[in-house]
Amino acid sequence: MTAPPEVPACDADLIGRSFDDPEAFAALFDRYSAMLYRYVSRRLGPEAAEDVVGETFLAAFGKRHRYDLAQRDARPWLFGIATKLVARHHRSEAARYRALRRSPVDGPVEGPAERVAAGVTAWASRPALAEALAGLPRRDLDVLLLVAWGDLAYEEVARALGIPVGTVRSRLNRARRKVRAALGDTNPMDEEE
Repeated sequence: MTAPPEVPACDADLIGRSFDDPEAFAALFDRYSAMLYRYVSRRLGPEAAEDVVGETFLAAFGKRHRYDLAQRDARPWLFGIATKLVARHHRSEAARYRALRRSPVDGPVEGPAERVAAGVTAWASRPALAEALAGLPRRDLDVLLLVAWGDLAYEEVARALGIPVGTVRSRLNRARRKVRAALGDTNPMDEEE
């Protein structure tokens, strides 16, 4: 008789185990580093992303004793830490958006993150989108990008930022309205047939 396959431990179990066995925390890095890298890379560029992701896990490891083990999924917690670190790099992010506004529209540069994003990105609208993102208040931008680039649900964004779900909904609605208006109230993803 074959033993059933081992079910991977939930994030909270890994964090709890890491109190006595710090090596257990490495499994969280394996699970979430690529996801966090894509999110941070889009916000700050690939140059800063590796450092911020490393800082995120270093901070999380240092704070693991304060983690609420009732929360089985650590993804919102990690994205919250990453978002706070991104805020420290705000000037770099703003400069990136300004550079995107000025850059020619010549299609995506093929790389891992760009290949994934290519299916959902309207490259012809990139300068206008960058300008719209640069004009959003930081709190609205964080919510929008955690949903769009972090692929977090509203409840996860609320946990990541320490705000109520209703606030997430209102900030996201406001950010979407502003971005839509900046794009001329059109959806660049809708192709003409």
